[in-house]
Amino acid sequence: MATFLYKLGRLSFRRRHFVALIWVALLTLAGVGAASAPAAGNSSFSIPGTEAQKAFDLLEQRFPGTSADGATARVVFKAPSGEKMTDPGNKATVQDTVKELSDGSEVVRVTDPYQAKAVSKDGTIAYAQVSYKVSGMELDDAAKGALKDSAQDARKAGLTVEIGGDALQAVPHTGSSEVIGIAVAAVVLVITFGSLVAAGLPLLTALIGVGIGVSAITGLASVLDLGSTTSTLAMMIGLAVGIDYALFIVSRYRAELAEGREREEAAGRAVGTAGSAVVFAGLTVVIALVGLSVVNIPMLTKMGIAAAGTVAIAVLIALTMIPALLGYAGRKVRPMGEKGKLLGRAKKQAEPGEQGKPAKPNLGTRWASFVVRRPLAVLLLGVIGLGAAAIPATSLELGLPDDGSQPTSTTQRRAYDLLSEGFGPGFNGPLMVVVDAKDSDDPKAVFTETGDEIKGLKDVVTVTPAQPNKAGDTATITVIPGSQPSSVTTENLVHGIRDAGADIKADTDANVLVTGSTAMNIDVSEKLNDALVPYLVLVVGLAFLLLIVVFRSILVPLKAALGFLLSVMAALGAVVAVFQWGWLSGLMGVEQTGPVMSMMPIFMVGVVFGLAMDYEVFLVTRMREAYVHGEKPAQAVVTGFRHGARVVTAAAVIMMAVFAGFIGSSESMVKMIGFGLAIAVFFDAFVVRMAIVPAVLALLGHKAWWLPKWLNRALPNVDVEGEGLRATSGDDDGDRELVRV
Repeated sequence: MATFLYKLGRLSFRRRHFVALIWVALLTLAGVGAASAPAAGNSSFSIPGTEAQKAFDLLEQRFPGTSADGATARVVFKAPSGEKMTDPGNKATVQDTVKELSDGSEVVRVTDPYQAKAVSKDGTIAYAQVSYKVSGMELDDAAKGALKDSAQDARKAGLTVEIGGDALQAVPHTGSSEVIGIAVAAVVLVITFGSLVAAGLPLLTALIGVGIGVSAITGLASVLDLGSTTSTLAMMIGLAVGIDYALFIVSRYRAELAEGREREEAAGRAVGTAGSAVVFAGLTVVIALVGLSVVNIPMLTKMGIAAAGTVAIAVLIALTMIPALLGYAGRKVRPMGEKGKLLGRAKKQAEPGEQGKPAKPNLGTRWASFVVRRPLAVLLLGVIGLGAAAIPATSLELGLPDDGSQPTSTTQRRAYDLLSEGFGPGFNGPLMVVVDAKDSDDPKAVFTETGDEIKGLKDVVTVTPAQPNKAGDTATITVIPGSQPSSVTTENLVHGIRDAGADIKADTDANVLVTGSTAMNIDVSEKLNDALVPYLVLVVGLAFLLLIVVFRSILVPLKAALGFLLSVMAALGAVVAVFQWGWLSGLMGVEQTGPVMSMMPIFMVGVVFGLAMDYEVFLVTRMREAYVHGEKPAQAVVTGFRHGARVVTAAAVIMMAVFAGFIGSSESMVKMIGFGLAIAVFFDAFVVRMAIVPAVLALLGHKAWWLPKWLNRALPNVDVEGEGLRATSGDDDGDRELVRV
């Protein structure tokens, strides 16, 4: 591995014009494809295998032309104080609004509140439901404008009018905080390298990689049914890892220059050593992201594969374009220990015994020396601290966002609150019961029996009469619960209806299915919970085997996996504290607290595991490199920190800045994931990798690198440490690889 990458690095350095041309051509091709492709819509949301999805599919078959997946809008009216919606003037205003709404070209139907009995018992609130032919993301601006104008006309007549539903759904935006995150990354790179040129290389290559990846996703969005969130998350992950991978290679290149090597040789060695770590770190991220497909939720699968593709591009760019750009930069990228004019020129750090004075140890060396002297205390402190941060995770509540999770400043949230006020909290989460009586002898009797059974269940407020299709073999029944959609009581009601349906099937051969957004949310949460353990086994198992090959050890990969579990649980605890409990919600821009999105835990597990292994590979491979070259275990830990701590710290700060930049997104899922990943990187990089890892390695000593002889013979030798590079490069000075402490 190291030898191949060494040759690739030297080739890219020499043939830099050709390499740069290839990547620019790919970026141009992807950009043209994205520009000419139709805009990304709202990815269709389906959950194969769930009862809610089966019911939805059945509706498509038995009720054709009803646009079951079309956008809906609930226009909610409230009468002025002291008046009723049934007063003649208010009634005339509502009916004029209904007529105005019916004129839209994309409108399928509009219900009249007075005919549909959609007026609250006290007469103060009413609503009209508008159904459209297309989804909310596909609804054109003219239709949305007409909807808003109709509501405004009713407001002028003195009514309070708000609009709920997904008809006003907008493409999410990230805001200026994303740019701030990139700016912070640029500042960290400048401080790390002391040079604008050296700092600019990781940013440039990361932007090119993300540009290719996101443009490809945009170009294929319509064909592959990719939602706008997919490209946002691919950008988030790709930008973070792209900067980090390039940072590690440029840093190693400067270290090789400081050893006195020529620039082409230094580029080859940087790619051969740090590049090997990049390959394996990238593989762990790709495994974690592609592994999301085991959950069998198409949207999650597409998000994972798209982000994995962007990570793969980031790895390839780091291995080829970075050495090419280093060739262009020439002497503007200086050896480690030298700084350019930007931060003041400095001499190389003196080695021990040079000029009669010992070199002052850097911060990484001092910290590692402290940890290896007191490993047990550091280990206990780190574990207890992460355990405390994870405590809120015990109160984790899962759900999918609805209008109730919107900020109170939005019309969707105000409409949600008005409907709760007028019709009860369960009205915002109606359940749709689909009765398939095709195999039954008396479908009408089955429809009646089903309605009567549901009326006898707890927490049921309203059960509408069955609405059969033209064939008369299938009917829908709307059930209004007494509790809000995200409550445990409503979840119990869904299961109660399904249990009653099982009894009906046994007696009549009719299938009773429960669907609707509330039932779908419940099914998604259960499906994700069921998939979490298999997903962990698959991803952690594959990565564990990969790390055994990299580190030639059993205990080091085991320690890496356990450390990851600590950091991800602590990160989930932080997410619960902010987004569910409301701690620091104002600082994070969280206007409305509520359940954590169902996809958040498993998505965080996948992404954080991949990123956690990044730092594990980058930091511990340098320790193993020192250990393989003859240093004692404790000394190897210090050596690894001496050369890796500064770079890993910079990489972690950059990744945190990039992820934190997405907290400003208007999309609640992107905001939550941005915060969750940023805090997870903080816990993993600064607590697990910087404290717990060296403490554990110091306690284990030589045992940390133990591997059974039979397994050692069976495993392929990937040579991440670059042992074979000395023969390849003609370097006879074996001691040059040893690092003095």
